[in-house]
Amino acid sequence: MDHGRVNPTMKLDHQGITGLGAVYYNLLEPDLMQKAIERSEGTLGQGGTLLVTTGKHTGRSPKDKFVVRTPDVVDTIWWENNPPMEPAAFGNPVDTAVFFGLSGTGKTTLSADPSRVLIGDDEHGWSDRGTFNFEGGCYAKTISLSAEAEPEIYATTQKFATVIENMVFDPETKELDFEDSSLTANMRCAYPLGYISNASESALGGHPKNIIMLTCDAYGVLPPIARLTPAQAMYHFLSGFTSKVAGTERGVTEPEPTFSTCFGAPFMPRRPEVYGKLLQEKIATHGATCWLVNTGWTGGAYGTGKRMPIKATRALLSAALDGTLIESTFRKDANFGFDVPVTVEGVDARLLDPRSTWADTAAYDKQAHKLVEMFAANFAKYVPYIDEDVKAAAIG
Repeated sequence: MDHGRVNPTMKLDHQGITGLGAVYYNLLEPDLMQKAIERSEGTLGQGGTLLVTTGKHTGRSPKDKFVVRTPDVVDTIWWENNPPMEPAAFGNPVDTAVFFGLSGTGKTTLSADPSRVLIGDDEHGWSDRGTFNFEGGCYAKTISLSAEAEPEIYATTQKFATVIENMVFDPETKELDFEDSSLTANMRCAYPLGYISNASESALGGHPKNIIMLTCDAYGVLPPIARLTPAQAMYHFLSGFTSKVAGTERGVTEPEPTFSTCFGAPFMPRRPEVYGKLLQEKIATHGATCWLVNTGWTGGAYGTGKRMPIKATRALLSAALDGTLIESTFRKDANFGFDVPVTVEGVDARLLDPRSTWADTAAYDKQAHKLVEMFAANFAKYVPYIDEDVKAAAIG
Protein backbone atom coordinates (compact mmCIF):
# COMPACT_ATOMS: atom_id res chain seq x y z
CA MET A 1 0.00 0.00 0.00
CA ASP A 2 1.33 3.43 -0.95
CA HIS A 3 1.35 6.47 1.32
CA GLY A 4 2.39 10.08 0.63
CA ARG A 5 2.76 12.03 -2.59
CA VAL A 6 4.57 10.54 -5.56
CA ASN A 7 4.60 10.80 -9.34
CA PRO A 8 2.51 7.75 -10.34
CA THR A 9 4.99 6.94 -13.10
CA MET A 10 7.98 6.93 -10.73
CA LYS A 11 6.96 4.40 -8.12
CA LEU A 12 9.27 1.61 -6.99
CA ASP A 13 7.48 -1.02 -9.04
CA HIS A 14 8.38 0.98 -12.15
CA GLN A 15 12.01 0.41 -11.19
CA GLY A 16 11.50 -3.34 -10.98
CA ILE A 17 11.22 -3.40 -7.18
CA THR A 18 8.10 -5.40 -6.40
CA GLY A 19 6.56 -7.52 -3.67
CA LEU A 20 6.61 -4.67 -1.15
CA GLY A 21 4.28 -3.99 1.75
CA ALA A 22 3.62 -0.41 2.80
CA VAL A 23 5.68 2.20 0.91
CA TYR A 24 5.95 5.78 2.20
CA TYR A 25 6.82 8.44 -0.39
CA ASN A 26 8.01 11.98 0.40
CA LEU A 27 6.41 12.31 3.83
CA LEU A 28 6.53 15.77 5.37
CA GLU A 29 8.09 16.42 8.76
CA PRO A 30 4.95 15.88 10.92
CA ASP A 31 4.34 12.46 9.39
CA LEU A 32 8.01 11.50 9.64
CA MET A 33 8.07 12.52 13.29
CA GLN A 34 4.90 10.55 14.02
CA LYS A 35 6.25 7.39 12.37
CA ALA A 36 9.61 7.69 14.17
CA ILE A 37 7.91 8.00 17.56
CA GLU A 38 5.48 5.14 16.79
CA ARG A 39 8.42 2.88 15.94
CA SER A 40 10.42 3.92 19.02
CA GLU A 41 13.22 5.19 16.78
CA GLY A 42 13.76 8.27 18.93
CA THR A 43 12.52 10.47 21.76
CA LEU A 44 10.59 13.72 21.43
CA GLY A 45 12.81 16.58 22.58
CA GLN A 46 12.48 20.26 23.38
CA GLY A 47 10.79 22.30 20.68
CA GLY A 48 9.62 19.17 18.89
CA THR A 49 13.06 17.86 18.01
CA LEU A 50 13.74 14.14 17.59
CA LEU A 51 16.50 12.75 19.84
CA VAL A 52 18.15 9.63 18.43
CA THR A 53 21.15 7.44 19.21
CA THR A 54 22.73 5.70 16.22
CA GLY A 55 26.08 4.52 17.61
CA LYS A 56 29.64 5.83 17.56
CA HIS A 57 30.43 5.41 13.89
CA THR A 58 27.78 7.26 11.92
CA GLY A 59 27.56 9.45 8.85
CA ARG A 60 28.33 8.63 5.25
CA SER A 61 29.52 5.14 4.42
CA PRO A 62 31.58 5.35 1.21
CA LYS A 63 32.50 1.67 1.33
CA ASP A 64 28.82 0.86 0.86
CA LYS A 65 28.78 2.74 -2.45
CA PHE A 66 28.68 0.78 -5.70
CA VAL A 67 28.63 1.85 -9.36
CA VAL A 68 26.59 -0.15 -11.83
CA ARG A 69 28.90 -1.55 -14.50
CA THR A 70 27.20 -0.76 -17.82
CA PRO A 71 28.75 -0.39 -21.30
CA ASP A 72 28.40 3.40 -21.31
CA VAL A 73 30.48 3.88 -18.13
CA VAL A 74 32.79 0.86 -18.02
CA ASP A 75 35.73 2.79 -19.49
CA THR A 76 35.26 5.99 -17.50
CA ILE A 77 34.81 4.94 -13.86
CA TRP A 78 37.71 4.96 -11.39
CA TRP A 79 37.27 1.26 -10.60
CA GLU A 80 40.22 1.10 -8.19
CA ASN A 81 38.17 3.36 -5.92
CA ASN A 82 34.65 2.18 -6.72
CA PRO A 83 33.38 -1.39 -6.29
CA PRO A 84 31.28 -2.44 -9.30
CA MET A 85 27.70 -3.64 -9.23
CA GLU A 86 26.30 -5.56 -12.16
CA PRO A 87 22.98 -4.38 -13.66
CA ALA A 88 21.35 -7.63 -12.57
CA ALA A 89 21.72 -6.51 -8.93
CA PHE A 90 18.79 -4.16 -9.40
CA GLY A 91 15.41 -5.70 -9.12
CA ASN A 92 20.27 32.77 -8.90
CA PRO A 93 21.70 35.00 -6.95
CA VAL A 94 24.42 36.61 -9.15
CA ASP A 95 27.13 36.78 -6.48
CA THR A 96 27.64 33.09 -5.74
CA ALA A 97 30.43 31.33 -3.87
CA VAL A 98 31.16 27.60 -3.63
CA PHE A 99 32.89 25.90 -0.69
CA PHE A 100 34.91 22.69 -1.02
CA GLY A 101 36.09 20.87 2.07
CA LEU A 102 36.06 17.63 4.03
CA SER A 103 34.21 17.05 7.29
CA GLY A 104 35.54 19.19 10.12
CA THR A 105 36.81 22.07 7.97
CA GLY A 106 33.90 24.42 8.72
CA LYS A 107 31.67 24.26 5.62
CA THR A 108 28.35 24.35 7.47
CA THR A 109 29.46 27.02 9.93
CA LEU A 110 31.10 29.35 7.40
CA SER A 111 28.41 29.03 4.73
CA ALA A 112 25.72 30.03 7.24
CA ASP A 113 26.65 33.72 6.94
CA PRO A 114 23.67 35.96 7.82
CA SER A 115 24.85 38.58 5.33
CA ARG A 116 24.55 36.17 2.37
CA VAL A 117 21.85 33.92 0.93
CA LEU A 118 22.42 30.23 1.68
CA ILE A 119 21.78 28.04 -1.37
CA GLY A 120 22.52 24.82 0.48
CA ASP A 121 24.72 23.10 3.03
CA ASP A 122 25.95 20.16 0.96
CA GLU A 123 25.41 18.26 -2.31
CA HIS A 124 25.49 20.89 -5.05
CA GLY A 125 25.76 20.90 -8.80
CA TRP A 126 27.29 23.41 -11.24
CA SER A 127 25.70 23.33 -14.68
CA ASP A 128 25.89 25.59 -17.72
CA ARG A 129 23.10 27.68 -16.16
CA GLY A 130 24.61 28.09 -12.70
CA THR A 131 24.69 26.35 -9.32
CA PHE A 132 21.96 24.44 -7.50
CA ASN A 133 21.39 22.42 -4.34
CA PHE A 134 19.72 19.03 -4.39
CA GLU A 135 19.82 18.03 -0.72
CA GLY A 136 17.42 20.46 0.93
CA GLY A 137 18.76 20.20 4.46
CA CYS A 138 21.75 20.80 6.72
CA TYR A 139 23.83 18.44 8.84
CA ALA A 140 25.87 20.21 11.51
CA LYS A 141 28.23 19.10 14.26
CA THR A 142 26.91 20.02 17.69
CA ILE A 143 29.88 19.35 19.96
CA SER A 144 30.63 22.62 21.82
CA LEU A 145 27.96 24.37 19.74
CA SER A 146 26.97 27.67 21.37
CA ALA A 147 24.38 30.37 20.85
CA GLU A 148 27.13 32.99 20.95
CA ALA A 149 29.35 31.53 18.21
CA GLU A 150 26.71 30.01 15.91
CA PRO A 151 23.28 31.39 16.91
CA GLU A 152 21.26 30.18 13.94
CA ILE A 153 22.57 26.62 13.98
CA TYR A 154 22.19 26.50 17.76
CA ALA A 155 18.56 27.65 17.46
CA THR A 156 17.72 24.69 15.21
CA THR A 157 18.41 22.31 18.12
CA GLN A 158 15.08 23.44 19.61
CA LYS A 159 12.97 23.51 16.46
CA PHE A 160 10.34 21.07 15.29
CA ALA A 161 11.57 18.02 13.34
CA THR A 162 15.29 18.73 13.80
CA VAL A 163 16.92 15.34 14.29
CA ILE A 164 19.39 15.41 17.20
CA GLU A 165 21.85 12.55 16.71
CA ASN A 166 24.00 11.00 19.44
CA MET A 167 23.76 13.81 21.99
CA VAL A 168 23.51 13.19 25.71
CA PHE A 169 20.35 14.73 27.15
CA ASP A 170 18.57 14.94 30.51
CA PRO A 171 15.95 12.15 30.54
CA GLU A 172 13.41 14.35 32.33
CA THR A 173 13.89 17.87 30.93
CA LYS A 174 15.35 16.74 27.57
CA GLU A 175 17.98 19.48 27.95
CA LEU A 176 20.92 18.81 25.61
CA ASP A 177 24.54 18.57 26.77
CA PHE A 178 26.72 20.13 24.07
CA GLU A 179 29.97 19.20 25.83
CA ASP A 180 29.40 15.52 26.65
CA SER A 181 31.00 13.44 23.90
CA SER A 182 30.67 10.11 25.72
CA LEU A 183 28.48 8.68 22.92
CA THR A 184 30.67 10.07 20.15
CA ALA A 185 32.48 13.29 19.28
CA ASN A 186 30.55 13.22 16.00
CA MET A 187 27.26 14.35 17.52
CA ARG A 188 25.05 16.10 15.00
CA CYS A 189 21.80 17.83 14.21
CA ALA A 190 19.98 17.59 10.88
CA TYR A 191 17.46 20.28 10.04
CA PRO A 192 15.55 21.73 7.07
CA LEU A 193 17.42 24.33 5.05
CA GLY A 194 14.60 26.79 5.72
CA TYR A 195 15.52 26.94 9.40
CA ILE A 196 18.41 29.22 8.41
CA SER A 197 16.89 32.69 8.10
CA ASN A 198 18.74 33.64 4.91
CA ALA A 199 18.21 30.34 3.07
CA SER A 200 17.32 30.58 -0.61
CA GLU A 201 13.75 29.63 -1.49
CA SER A 202 14.80 28.38 -4.92
CA ALA A 203 18.13 26.70 -3.97
CA LEU A 204 19.52 28.17 -7.21
CA GLY A 205 22.56 30.39 -7.72
CA GLY A 206 24.58 31.89 -10.53
CA HIS A 207 28.06 30.93 -11.64
CA PRO A 208 30.47 31.35 -8.70
CA LYS A 209 32.55 34.49 -8.47
CA ASN A 210 34.60 32.90 -5.70
CA ILE A 211 35.61 29.31 -4.99
CA ILE A 212 36.70 28.53 -1.44
CA MET A 213 38.79 25.43 -0.72
CA LEU A 214 38.75 24.71 3.00
CA THR A 215 41.55 22.86 4.74
CA CYS A 216 42.26 22.09 8.38
CA ASP A 217 46.06 22.13 8.72
CA ALA A 218 47.05 20.39 11.95
CA TYR A 219 50.72 21.19 11.25
CA GLY A 220 50.13 24.94 11.74
CA VAL A 221 52.01 25.76 8.51
CA LEU A 222 49.43 27.13 6.08
CA PRO A 223 48.20 30.76 6.23
CA PRO A 224 44.56 31.46 7.07
CA ILE A 225 43.85 32.45 3.46
CA ALA A 226 45.72 32.41 0.14
CA ARG A 227 44.78 33.35 -3.43
CA LEU A 228 45.23 30.59 -6.02
CA THR A 229 45.78 30.72 -9.77
CA PRO A 230 43.55 28.34 -11.81
CA ALA A 231 46.48 25.90 -12.07
CA GLN A 232 47.14 26.13 -8.32
CA ALA A 233 43.43 25.60 -7.69
CA MET A 234 43.50 22.35 -9.67
CA TYR A 235 46.67 21.31 -7.80
CA HIS A 236 45.08 21.83 -4.39
CA PHE A 237 41.79 20.33 -5.55
CA LEU A 238 43.58 17.16 -6.63
CA SER A 239 45.69 17.16 -3.46
CA GLY A 240 42.74 17.59 -1.10
CA PHE A 241 44.94 18.19 1.94
CA THR A 242 43.31 18.51 5.36
CA SER A 243 43.30 16.84 8.77
CA LYS A 244 40.79 14.30 9.98
CA VAL A 245 39.39 15.59 13.26
CA ALA A 246 37.98 13.64 16.19
CA GLY A 247 34.59 12.11 15.49
CA THR A 248 34.68 12.29 11.70
CA GLU A 249 36.07 8.82 11.14
CA ARG A 250 36.38 5.61 13.11
CA GLY A 251 39.39 5.54 15.44
CA VAL A 252 40.33 9.20 14.98
CA THR A 253 40.76 10.77 18.42
CA GLU A 254 43.04 13.68 17.48
CA PRO A 255 43.78 15.51 14.22
CA GLU A 256 45.49 13.39 11.55
CA PRO A 257 46.84 15.09 8.39
CA THR A 258 45.59 13.38 5.25
CA PHE A 259 45.13 13.84 1.51
CA SER A 260 41.70 13.12 0.02
CA THR A 261 41.59 14.07 -3.65
CA CYS A 262 38.79 16.38 -4.75
CA PHE A 263 38.08 16.86 -1.02
CA GLY A 264 36.14 13.59 -1.08
CA ALA A 265 38.07 10.70 -2.67
CA PRO A 266 35.74 7.90 -1.49
CA PHE A 267 32.81 9.47 -3.31
CA MET A 268 34.44 9.96 -6.73
CA PRO A 269 33.28 7.42 -9.36
CA ARG A 270 35.70 8.65 -12.05
CA ARG A 271 39.42 9.38 -11.88
CA PRO A 272 40.14 12.61 -9.97
CA GLU A 273 41.88 14.31 -12.91
CA VAL A 274 38.52 14.31 -14.73
CA TYR A 275 36.96 16.44 -12.00
CA GLY A 276 40.04 18.61 -11.67
CA LYS A 277 40.00 19.41 -15.38
CA LEU A 278 36.26 20.11 -15.29
CA LEU A 279 36.71 22.51 -12.38
CA GLN A 280 39.66 24.20 -14.11
CA GLU A 281 37.55 24.75 -17.23
CA LYS A 282 34.64 26.13 -15.19
CA ILE A 283 36.99 28.56 -13.45
CA ALA A 284 38.45 29.72 -16.77
CA THR A 285 35.05 30.09 -18.43
CA HIS A 286 33.40 32.08 -15.65
CA GLY A 287 36.41 33.93 -14.23
CA ALA A 288 36.07 32.73 -10.63
CA THR A 289 38.68 33.73 -8.07
CA CYS A 290 39.96 30.81 -6.00
CA TRP A 291 41.00 30.91 -2.36
CA LEU A 292 42.56 28.35 -0.02
CA VAL A 293 41.27 28.90 3.54
CA ASN A 294 42.91 27.20 6.52
CA THR A 295 40.67 26.67 9.56
CA GLY A 296 43.26 24.52 11.33
CA TRP A 297 46.06 25.48 13.70
CA THR A 298 48.14 28.62 14.15
CA GLY A 299 51.10 29.39 16.41
CA GLY A 300 52.29 25.79 16.26
CA ALA A 301 51.05 22.35 15.34
CA TYR A 302 48.23 20.54 17.10
CA GLY A 303 49.16 20.18 20.77
CA THR A 304 51.19 23.39 20.80
CA GLY A 305 49.28 25.94 18.77
CA LYS A 306 45.58 26.78 18.82
CA ARG A 307 42.72 26.64 16.33
CA MET A 308 42.40 29.54 13.92
CA PRO A 309 40.03 32.11 15.47
CA ILE A 310 36.61 31.80 13.82
CA LYS A 311 36.23 35.59 13.98
CA ALA A 312 39.37 36.02 11.86
CA THR A 313 38.26 33.37 9.37
CA ARG A 314 34.88 35.05 8.95
CA ALA A 315 36.52 38.45 8.44
CA LEU A 316 38.87 37.06 5.78
CA LEU A 317 36.03 35.29 3.98
CA SER A 318 33.89 38.43 4.05
CA ALA A 319 36.73 40.43 2.51
CA ALA A 320 37.23 37.77 -0.17
CA LEU A 321 33.53 37.55 -1.02
CA ASP A 322 32.80 41.29 -1.07
CA GLY A 323 35.77 41.96 -3.37
CA THR A 324 37.89 44.07 -1.02
CA LEU A 325 40.52 41.39 -0.40
CA ILE A 326 41.47 41.16 -4.07
CA GLU A 327 42.63 44.79 -3.85
CA SER A 328 45.03 44.05 -0.99
CA THR A 329 48.81 43.84 -1.13
CA PHE A 330 49.96 40.24 -1.43
CA ARG A 331 53.23 38.43 -0.78
CA LYS A 332 54.42 35.23 -2.46
CA ASP A 333 54.54 32.32 -0.02
CA ALA A 334 58.06 30.89 0.02
CA ASN A 335 56.91 27.30 0.52
CA PHE A 336 53.77 26.97 -1.59
CA GLY A 337 54.05 29.75 -4.14
CA PHE A 338 50.54 31.12 -3.68
CA ASP A 339 49.66 34.75 -2.85
CA VAL A 340 48.97 35.67 0.78
CA PRO A 341 47.53 39.06 1.84
CA VAL A 342 49.85 41.18 3.97
CA THR A 343 47.15 43.06 5.87
CA VAL A 344 43.38 42.72 6.15
CA GLU A 345 41.17 45.06 8.15
CA GLY A 346 39.99 43.48 11.40
CA VAL A 347 42.54 40.64 11.32
CA ASP A 348 45.77 40.43 13.33
CA ALA A 349 48.53 40.77 10.71
CA ARG A 350 50.60 38.13 12.51
CA LEU A 351 48.00 35.49 11.66
CA LEU A 352 48.61 36.15 7.97
CA ASP A 353 52.26 35.15 8.37
CA PRO A 354 52.18 31.71 10.06
CA ARG A 355 55.95 31.69 10.64
CA SER A 356 55.69 34.77 12.84
CA THR A 357 53.14 33.07 15.10
CA TRP A 358 55.57 30.31 16.08
CA ALA A 359 57.81 30.86 19.10
CA ASP A 360 60.50 28.81 17.33
CA THR A 361 60.78 29.88 13.67
CA ALA A 362 63.34 27.17 12.94
CA ALA A 363 60.77 24.61 14.05
CA TYR A 364 58.26 26.21 11.70
CA ASP A 365 60.69 25.96 8.80
CA LYS A 366 61.26 22.28 9.55
CA GLN A 367 57.53 21.63 9.74
CA ALA A 368 56.89 23.54 6.51
CA HIS A 369 59.58 21.53 4.70
CA LYS A 370 57.98 18.32 5.95
CA LEU A 371 54.56 19.38 4.66
CA VAL A 372 55.94 20.41 1.26
CA GLU A 373 57.53 16.96 0.93
CA MET A 374 54.23 15.32 1.84
CA PHE A 375 52.43 17.33 -0.85
CA ALA A 376 55.05 16.38 -3.45
CA ALA A 377 54.97 12.67 -2.60
CA ASN A 378 51.18 12.58 -2.69
CA PHE A 379 50.90 14.47 -5.98
CA ALA A 380 53.35 12.28 -7.89
CA LYS A 381 50.58 9.84 -8.83
CA TYR A 382 48.66 12.55 -10.72
CA VAL A 383 51.56 13.92 -12.78
CA PRO A 384 51.11 11.51 -15.73
CA TYR A 385 47.51 12.68 -16.16
CA ILE A 386 47.73 16.48 -15.87
CA ASP A 387 48.59 19.44 -18.13
CA GLU A 388 51.88 21.31 -18.07
CA ASP A 389 50.50 24.39 -16.30
CA VAL A 390 49.39 22.28 -13.34
CA LYS A 391 52.74 20.46 -13.29
CA ALA A 392 54.40 23.88 -13.10
CA ALA A 393 52.20 24.79 -10.10
CA ALA A 394 53.22 21.66 -8.20
CA ILE A 395 55.47 22.20 -5.18
CA GLY A 396 58.43 20.24 -3.87
